[in-house]
Amino acid sequence: MQRITPYTSQHLHTAAQTRALERQLTALLPRNTLMNRAGAAVARLGKALAPHARCVWVACGPGNNGGDGLAAAAQLQPWAMANGIELLVTWSGNEAHLPADALNALQQARASGVRFVNTAPTHCDLVIDAVLGLGVRTQNSERDNTNPYTHALVKQVSACTGLRLCVDIPSGLNPDTGIMTVANNSIPSSAKALFTLTFLTLKPGLFTADGRDASGEIWFDDLGAEAAQVNTGNLWLGSSQQSKTLATRMRHSSHKGSHGDVWLVGGQHLSHNGTGMTGAVVLAARAALHAGAGRVFVVPLGPSAVDWDAVQPELMFRSPDVLIGPGPLAGGCWVCGCGGGELVKAHVARLARDAHTLVLDADALNAMSDDPGMAEAVRERQDRGQLTVLTPHPLEAARLLGQTTAHVQSDRVHSARALAHKFEALCVLKGSGTVTATPSGKTVINNSGNGRLATAGTGDVLAGMLGAALAQLHASHTAPSTHSSNTNGPMDPTVLGVVTDTVWRHGHVADNWEGQGPTLTANRLSNALRG
Repeated sequence: MQRITPYTSQHLHTAAQTRALERQLTALLPRNTLMNRAGAAVARLGKALAPHARCVWVACGPGNNGGDGLAAAAQLQPWAMANGIELLVTWSGNEAHLPADALNALQQARASGVRFVNTAPTHCDLVIDAVLGLGVRTQNSERDNTNPYTHALVKQVSACTGLRLCVDIPSGLNPDTGIMTVANNSIPSSAKALFTLTFLTLKPGLFTADGRDASGEIWFDDLGAEAAQVNTGNLWLGSSQQSKTLATRMRHSSHKGSHGDVWLVGGQHLSHNGTGMTGAVVLAARAALHAGAGRVFVVPLGPSAVDWDAVQPELMFRSPDVLIGPGPLAGGCWVCGCGGGELVKAHVARLARDAHTLVLDADALNAMSDDPGMAEAVRERQDRGQLTVLTPHPLEAARLLGQTTAHVQSDRVHSARALAHKFEALCVLKGSGTVTATPSGKTVINNSGNGRLATAGTGDVLAGMLGAALAQLHASHTAPSTHSSNTNGPMDPTVLGVVTDTVWRHGHVADNWEGQGPTLTANRLSNALRG
């Protein structure tokens, strides 16, 4: 059994892939083996989480997920009897319709002497949620295939205030998308502590959208899955272990040019139309500097643009004139859009044409969604071997795809892949479980970060960090394009590793912020990169 941490890097598998693996193992192993193993794992973790519990309630649904819960109850009963613990089981199934393994688990539970009850106890120290599993998987809309009693049982579980251990997935969570679907179930918030023990594979829905809030601390048991073969696909749970950031490899003989140049275009001045966003580009620039860039150039927009940063005087400011004229753009990585407002529209096309490495964020993305010609200019970059990274939040992604934010959020992996394919760019779809996708479909879900990042400007910090990481990659050698002849696929793995590592590092600061002071503002986030 393995606890999943922000440092875990592992393949993710869809519900369909998990079922295929389950069928293989079922054919290889003696009858009931998988469910008995799952029940034993749940019982073992449950006892470890609540060793002093006085009341344990196991809520079991009508299918195999409920069977896992029944098997766990049978295994918990001797421990409960020996320690004077009240062990209660509620089951919402129909014996005539039970799968064979679940029927065997029901018989085991009855034979062990566990007490069956119709409703939740008024208080329990540990509730084991085994109501709904992979069988409630939905695609783009809710598929209600559960009975009212099961719906009510899900609600009772959500209302419990003790420790909660979810079996395989939290009831009602789509394992592929991370969206809560069944009975309009809300994200559980009443539990004293929340845990999920998932089996056979890690499912993407546990790590993005509603999944991270619904799942709590995730544990994994493969139930002996190494005995079978499963298609690993192209979906990963990512971490900083995937590649070593170039910033850590500093030679004594290096100089500021060795660490790359970052150019940031944005920060519309207040004098333009009464809307000032200069802080956004300054935050991004500070982040680029703290993330290891050798030189950082700021190109603020507007007739009265700022020309220096008193807090970070190392930043070098340039006029937008550097973007005008027939000459080539300076080398390094260009980051465009942070606080750019309306004025950034005049520069996206030039940068799309001439910048070798380009990060497009915020208002640059909005400009693309308003101008099909500009979007096409970005798409054409891959034909010239130029690298493009898009960093939308869900609303920006919706504009780029011509969809609603709800549609984007309903399947974040699909949305990130759709953007990467549409623009022939690497897409970083920000949010809970940030999704990074390549045009070929290779996808990484980030497993660092938390709600402390939900403040204005943290996305600008990420854009600056990405600029620094890609500038260092560019300085170390000729930067690979989005489409590469590398045998590992159409996306050079070095680029993907650098980008996903940077996304992970951004979230890692938030994970380690507790106890370090007040709210994690974007400026504090940027400053923490120096540590």
